[in-house]
Amino acid sequence: MSEPVIQALDRLFDLAASDTGQARRAANFLLAWWNAQDNGGFDLADLFGVDHAVAADMAIVFVYLGGHHGAIYPDQLGYEDKIVALVHQWRLREVAD
Repeated sequence: MSEPVIQALDRLFDLAASDTGQARRAANFLLAWWNAQDNGGFDLADLFGVDHAVAADMAIVFVYLGGHHGAIYPDQLGYEDKIVALVHQWRLREVAD
């Protein structure tokens, strides 16, 4: 995995761990990658609600995933703790509310 992909993922995970409208959109993107069936898909219209830099980070990740031979998930890239934390923050909280 190249440095730009690592940096984009780090920024997206950091953003998703915060509590803003952009954070929710970043979390939706990452959680759809993890398991769209359980966590919901990613609405492409969410791109209109993020800064250009965030959209660019999503594009970097999307291109990386699309160019990878076979499926690859966050846990395989060392992000298991972060993706599980997002599930707790964004999905389990929504169920509780």
